[in-house]
Amino acid sequence: MKRRDFLKTTAIGAAALGIGFYGGRKIGVKQPFETIIKNGVIYTGDGKNPIKGDIGIRDGRIAAIGLLGDGADMVIDAKGLAVSPGFIDIHTHTDTNLFDAPKGDSRIFQGITTDIGGNCGDSPFPYSDAYYASKKDSMRHGYPFWQDIDGFYDALRKQGIGINYGSYVGQGQLRSAVIGDNNVPATQQTLKKMCDILDKEMEMGSIGISCGLEYAPSSYASDEEIVELCKVVARHNGLFAIHMRNEDDRVEESLSEAIAIARASGVRLEVSHLKAQNAANWHKAPHLLQMIDEARQSGLDIAFDRYPYVAFSTGLTSFIPLDDRQGSNADILARLTDPVKSEAIGTYAQSRIVRLGGPQNVLIAGCSLPENAKYSGKNLEECCNMSGMELWPMIKHLLVSEKLSVQMAGFAMKEDNLKMIFAHPLSMPASDGSVYSPEGVLGESIPHPRSYGTFPRFFEKYVREEKVCDLSTAIYKCTALPASRLLLKERGLLIPSYHADIVVFNPDTIADKSTYDKPHQFPEGIEHVFVNGVWTIKNGRHTGKLAGTIV
Repeated sequence: MKRRDFLKTTAIGAAALGIGFYGGRKIGVKQPFETIIKNGVIYTGDGKNPIKGDIGIRDGRIAAIGLLGDGADMVIDAKGLAVSPGFIDIHTHTDTNLFDAPKGDSRIFQGITTDIGGNCGDSPFPYSDAYYASKKDSMRHGYPFWQDIDGFYDALRKQGIGINYGSYVGQGQLRSAVIGDNNVPATQQTLKKMCDILDKEMEMGSIGISCGLEYAPSSYASDEEIVELCKVVARHNGLFAIHMRNEDDRVEESLSEAIAIARASGVRLEVSHLKAQNAANWHKAPHLLQMIDEARQSGLDIAFDRYPYVAFSTGLTSFIPLDDRQGSNADILARLTDPVKSEAIGTYAQSRIVRLGGPQNVLIAGCSLPENAKYSGKNLEECCNMSGMELWPMIKHLLVSEKLSVQMAGFAMKEDNLKMIFAHPLSMPASDGSVYSPEGVLGESIPHPRSYGTFPRFFEKYVREEKVCDLSTAIYKCTALPASRLLLKERGLLIPSYHADIVVFNPDTIADKSTYDKPHQFPEGIEHVFVNGVWTIKNGRHTGKLAGTIV
């Protein structure tokens, strides 16, 4: 939106409420606002220079912007603070964690008002007819077991959520529901069934489709199979988010593959957490950005996201070759405990760790068994020293004893590349994390700090300290840019009639506090957050309101 159009829209919104402006003064109000945020520095989300003034909220919407006086039930003085649209996290794994943290704790406290889940090929739907038939009379998270996105969304609505939420269909989960978890090619019949299911999920409100081509069973899909699925998404003008097949030694080839799929299908492309992983590949980052620029210039609708940390997070099962991740957990565990097969897997695992720079660069994020708790928060080198085990026996012990459920962080990226990525006009910060809470069952886990600190860290380190972009541009990357990618209606900008998703923060003090060993710490510098006009974070504290909705 052009600046003059924004100002015109603002004036129209004010006039509709009976507010007149003369010489910068408000001269009449028919009825009061519910809330006025006064004296703030207003960043509208469009990337342009901020304006000073007040924001009036009524019926969950931004009702007017200007000098609005005190005609409201609640008046908040935001003097010296930035007033921004709520942050939108375009790449999360929040999903079913919302049932354990419905207030959206680790998200809302960092200014996120909208989370988009179902990423990396994994979503909590769809399920096969046979699996659903076996479960439909049971409960999941206290709600009737669902089969599709409609049922999942319905369960979230019934519970209530503190943030807005939307989801992709995970291509891996879709493939699992139709074909299974083994490396089996799609037939004409199974591909048609996947396309039919995807079409229905899109009709029910899915954002698009996500792939996790580094993981099973997503990785078993051919490019041709993915193209046909993306054609379905393109018909709905949805988004294709891709965790590429490889993010290190073959990252350039993998980006070429993603671009080719988008071209062949006509789908809009979002490259997930763009990176050149491992020191041997750091030099490739400028070429990746060049490839994206060239694709954009040729007419492809493409953008990308990235979390502001040098360590990635994934399962320890990533050290198992893809073909050995086929089937059920029992199948994988059987391979790990088979002497011959285990030795081959161990050779592969150790080669991966060499490429990462050594066991000191692999942090064990969390173990559930009491006897393994001592390894949580320790790197693999420290784990080996503590246990007396060699590297592969240590990894195998954790995988087998924890039944494959071990999260890890790998320190494999370069700060200079991060600065280069965030300076690029098509980039946006995204956590690749989930919602957590210091309380309850989620408080027992050790998540990557990005789940608590992505957006505050982006503003603290890359905007305030490294100055990769100015504050207006940074806010655009967190608000209007992801909203435009997701085609969210009336969100991502502060203009009259838009939903009142608003963050009030101090740009001089905003900072993340979460660490790898103590992740359950909320950031600082965020004073107030409104979700759909409801005051949800008040003076840095949660009000308990659940004003989120499905987007």
